Amino acid sequence: MDATTATLIATGLIFVLLLLGVPVFAALGLAGVAGIVMIEDLAFVLNRLKSFSYAQSASYLLTVIPLFILMGAFAHHAGIGSRLFGVARNWVGHLRGGLAMASVLTCAGFAATSGSSVATAATVGAVAIPEMKKSGYDPRLSAGAIAAGGVLGVLIPPSVLLIFYAALTEVSAGKMLVAGVLPGLLSTLVFIVGIWAVTASGKVPAPAVPRQGWRVRLASLKDGWQVLALFLIVLGGIYLGVVTATEAAAVGAFAALLMLLCARQARPALGRRLYESFRSAITTTVMVLFAMLGAGLFSLFLSLAQIPQQIAEAVVASNVPPLLIVALLLLSYFPLGMFLDAFSMLVITLPIMFPTVVSLGFDPIWFGILAVKMCEIGLITPPVGLNVFVIAGIDRSTPLTRIFQGAWWFVIMEFVATAILFAFPAIVTVLPEMMLGK
Repeated sequence: MDATTATLIATGLIFVLLLLGVPVFAALGLAGVAGIVMIEDLAFVLNRLKSFSYAQSASYLLTVIPLFILMGAFAHHAGIGSRLFGVARNWVGHLRGGLAMASVLTCAGFAATSGSSVATAATVGAVAIPEMKKSGYDPRLSAGAIAAGGVLGVLIPPSVLLIFYAALTEVSAGKMLVAGVLPGLLSTLVFIVGIWAVTASGKVPAPAVPRQGWRVRLASLKDGWQVLALFLIVLGGIYLGVVTATEAAAVGAFAALLMLLCARQARPALGRRLYESFRSAITTTVMVLFAMLGAGLFSLFLSLAQIPQQIAEAVVASNVPPLLIVALLLLSYFPLGMFLDAFSMLVITLPIMFPTVVSLGFDPIWFGILAVKMCEIGLITPPVGLNVFVIAGIDRSTPLTRIFQGAWWFVIMEFVATAILFAFPAIVTVLPEMMLGK
């Protein structure tokens, strides 16, 4: 069978399997196997499957994933999230929409200790949503702010998704992590300005809380030292060239473990908290690896069918402006994000998009940050917005449809932030270019 027909059949099979309720990784893997059989034969597939899982996952760099997740889990059980929210509330809570702004700031701070968007949303949501409900906030704004703030966990380092992109494309993992700092801060600022714009008219209830004096504000900063310490240990070490990304993850996880062991609130159930932390790291890592294997099989099929090479050659030979091509490639993540998780999207698309972007002369780190930004949007868009479902589990009194309504405000803000990064690549590339020990 010719490659084009096989590609159309395999792609259609993915959607059929998803509609039947088959898990995403299995749908991608089965479609990839079917596609390879159509252009090669069953014996070829069975021969490749013998070593495929090992070849895909036996990467030293991937050990960063469980270590970063462990660091975030230890930080969560040490109570860092609740203390951060107290700090942010003291500084911006007196503004209209201030608690929602404080939630976003807390998400940004906690993201600096965790590589997972779901963990960030769950940790901050458990603390911030009851506070906003007590103050009379519109449930759409309170839930949407936490769901959107959680996506900062996949951009602000340490980020599992940035490491995943680096592993797939073989770019520097350290540079990818450092490159996420300024875009993460920009996204946080856009969210805060967006919340101000949404609440400025007064039509969306978001009352302010009493203003705190400067003495209280400054005194509260001591509760944020753990986040600063972890951020400096991980990012500072990578930026200065003292440690690699993997070594930084190990040191950061160990530092977070010490913080958990020293936390008074964790001592009564320390064994359970350690168990839950290790279990979280194992289950999330297994999920990532299964997504990588399933999508990797489909990616192998596309490579055998020469689809990425044909597309890259056609794009380079066309007269379409290169920036427009990159913009269209990025926009394709929006519909994909409605059905696939971020890891599956990257494994499927990068074999096609990455050679195209590099052949057009664009910085792969800049494109990586933009691709991750677009994957962020998929975490808060229906029908498979994972962060929205996490918030729905925390705030059971707010219907899922209303949470998605609130999330749409932040989808618009995400597009604004992505457009700024697209127009000004230096925001992404300036810190990696200044790294020591490159």
